[in-house]
This record gives sequence, structure tokens and C-alpha cells, in this order.
Amino acid sequence: MTKDLKSPQDWKPATRLVHGGSIRSQFGEMSEALFLTQGFVYPDMESAEARFKGDDPGFIYARYGSPTAAMFEQRMCLLEGAEAGRSTASGMAAVTGALMGQLKAGDHIVAAKALFGSCRYVVEDLMPRFGVPCTLVDGTDYAQWQAAMRPNTKVLFLESPTNPQLEIIDIRRVADIAHAGRARLVVDNVFATPLLQSPLQLGADCVVYSATKHIDGQGRCLAGMILGSEKFINDHVHNFLRQTGPSVSPFNAWVMLKGLETLPVRVERQMQSATRIADFLAAQPHVERVLYPTRKDHPQHEIAMKQMRGGGTIVAFDIKGAKPEAFRFANALSIIKISNNIGDAKSIVTHPATTTHQRIGPEARAEIGIGDGLLRLSVGLEDCDDLIADIEAGLAAI
Repeated sequence: MTKDLKSPQDWKPATRLVHGGSIRSQFGEMSEALFLTQGFVYPDMESAEARFKGDDPGFIYARYGSPTAAMFEQRMCLLEGAEAGRSTASGMAAVTGALMGQLKAGDHIVAAKALFGSCRYVVEDLMPRFGVPCTLVDGTDYAQWQAAMRPNTKVLFLESPTNPQLEIIDIRRVADIAHAGRARLVVDNVFATPLLQSPLQLGADCVVYSATKHIDGQGRCLAGMILGSEKFINDHVHNFLRQTGPSVSPFNAWVMLKGLETLPVRVERQMQSATRIADFLAAQPHVERVLYPTRKDHPQHEIAMKQMRGGGTIVAFDIKGAKPEAFRFANALSIIKISNNIGDAKSIVTHPATTTHQRIGPEARAEIGIGDGLLRLSVGLEDCDDLIADIEAGLAAI
């Protein structure tokens, strides 16, 4: 049967990421238009009234949405297989909005211990201030998820793969636990990207992204995204974002649209290099441990192969000698830069214990496997041979 290629639903992901969600003005521009405006003009007072009542889907105010942001949201929905989505000013705005939008005083959260430092702050420090306590569990111990459930548990929250130690959590299994307790599962899918893992298809109710990472892919702008069913977005996200204002700027949304066009090409190339680098590091005497999801020695390799379509662009590894030797290694690098982003075209190395996860303290870091020798490498688009030579130079400095 011949596909109806006029329908974006019949397009392959790469095609959706080039053409999906496009809105053209009367000028018929090829590249998506950048609508830099705060407000919108109504043809008459009745139209203004209809838009504010929600009877007319037109735009009202850039804090509520813009044509450029709407294109970004629609394109992400097509990629993720989501009914609806809302863009935000950053990844942490997406996480905070997705959680706070559906919780109130007296509710309870269960979250994996292995979270990005700012995510742990939201569930461990911020939400309890508003009467929403959190129970942290070992994300790979499903008995702990089950035991933590309470009658007032409303949200379960996890990352998979986790930041930075690349733990893989069985999303479907946690989703089943959530739904059996009449709760919802929110998944931060930033490390896997929507190309390599589809949490909604695995039972999650909501997916969040820091679009700042792979979706931009070139270290330019901040943005975030919340995706789910139309009911979830309308009931828990739409009005929260509209009233509190963590909206993405039209310019940043436009940059994300341009980033999405090349996302499949970049992720595939970065993943090929990450696989080679992980295997190279595993053979080095100064390296104590390598973590990469598709390697057979990864603790959750079987789950990764079941729910992911590739290992991703991040490699985590422990340098023998802990912090002093990890610092010597990183300081000797030339091509690979020291920074705390991921998903960039440029390769980046980070020491989580002193940067992204320093706030949670040594005991919490040890509990989730972040030692002083752990480094997180985000593999970029450089020639892989050059990256391996740079890593060799770093190892020689130890």
C-alpha cells in the first residue's frame, strides 16, 4: 500500500525532523520563520475574547506561546510519538514544571537516587517545602520502588540512563508499579535522546528533555520540553506554564528547530565514536572501570538492549588514583574540553564529584557510585582517531 506522504505520521523520523510542524507565513520562506514578538493583534474584540476563553486556538502572548515555539513543540511531538508537548526556557524548567504542575501539598514523590544534582534538589529540597515529601530509592532495585509507594504517592521520577554513571532502569517495570498505585511516571530521557529510547511507548506518562543538550547540539541556547498525552499536558502542564512563565524565547526555539534537522546524523556519528572510545578505555591499565550501556560488562546491559536502540553519546569511566589522577588526565587533554554540558558537537569531559554532583555531598555520591575518579565524557563530532590520541595523551600524564 502506497504511503500518503502528505501526512507527517507516515514519515520516517529523519524526515519529521526536517519538515515536521512547519508553519509558513504568507512569504513562503524555506527556513522556519523567527517570530520575535511579545504580543499578537486580534481582528476584533470578539476574537480576543475567544482566544482568552480557549475557544480560538490563535496566539495571545509570547509567554503563552508563539508560532516558533509551536513549531518546535509539534516537531518534538512527531519525533517522540506524543500527543502534546510544551517547550520551556531550560531543561530544569521542564523538570520543575512537569512535577509541580501535577502535585499539591499532601502528595508524595518516589524518585531514583541517581539523578542530576539539580533534579535531586527539586525532589529532595524544593518540593518538601510545599508539603510534598520525597522518598529516594535505588532505581535498579524494583522492590524498593514498590516498598516506597504510599496511598498518597502521585509521581514516580527517574532518569535512564542516569547522569553520570549511566545506570539503566527498566522503565516499563517502574511504570507498572506507578500505575498499580494510581500514580504517574515522569522520565528524564536526555541521555538517550528521543532517537534511542521512547519512554512513552514503555509506559511512562510524561517525558522531559533538556533540549540544551543533543537537540541544540552545538552549545548555543537553553531550552526544555515536556511531552505526554493531550490530557496530561492540558490537565497538569499547560496552565502551570502559562501562569508561571518559564517560556522558551522564540529565538531559542528557532535554534532548536535548526538543531533537530541534524539530530539523527549527529547522534549516530557520536554514538559510533563513543562505542570505539569505550572499548579503547576498557583496555587501558590506568582505567579501573568503563560504563557504556551496550558493552556486555555494563551492569544493566540486558535492560539497555531491551529498551534502547543504541548506547548513546556518553561514556563514564573511573581513573585509578581518584581525583588527583583524574585531574591530571583531564588537564592534559587538548581537543576534549573541560565543561559540564553534554550532547555538544565538541567533546567534553566533566568530573561530576566536583561539578554537577558536588552539592549532594560525598555520602550521597558514594551511595550512587560517583567516586572521585569518575569522569563523564560526552563524545562530539571530531574525528574519532584524534579523540583517542587525545585520550592517550591524557592517560600518559597520569
